[in-house]
Amino acid sequence: MSLDPLLQAPLIVQVHAFGAMAAFVLGLIQIIAPKGTLPHRTLGAFWIAIMIVVASSSAFIYRPAAEGASYWERLSFIHLFIPITAFGLVSGILLLLRGGPALKAHARPFISVFVGGLIVAGALAFLPGRIMHGVVFGG
Repeated sequence: MSLDPLLQAPLIVQVHAFGAMAAFVLGLIQIIAPKGTLPHRTLGAFWIAIMIVVASSSAFIYRPAAEGASYWERLSFIHLFIPITAFGLVSGILLLLRGGPALKAHARPFISVFVGGLIVAGALAFLPGRIMHGVVFGG
């Protein structure tokens, strides 16, 4: 295992990867720790901000394509997680802002973002040919 492939990657890839790692750790803490406390609310706000950076940065990470290829041709299937993540984050934020009974429902979209945007999309980042595969498995 070596961080060299990641540290040699473009800055946007580094921001995305390290942001995803931070969001994963914060997300686990949020799921495990007591709810409704000041630390939960504070870490939750940081988690949302980090997830916005992670989702936004992924829109600027492309697969190699032929000279003159359009933006859309440079995207891969993993980019489908961008709008899904955005929808989940907005849904959770709106539930938080609504308050009252809706407040308890905010966990569902945020956990969905955690599972889909961090666990599933994160697992796909370890496929052969991707930078994170090189970090963990070498080559």
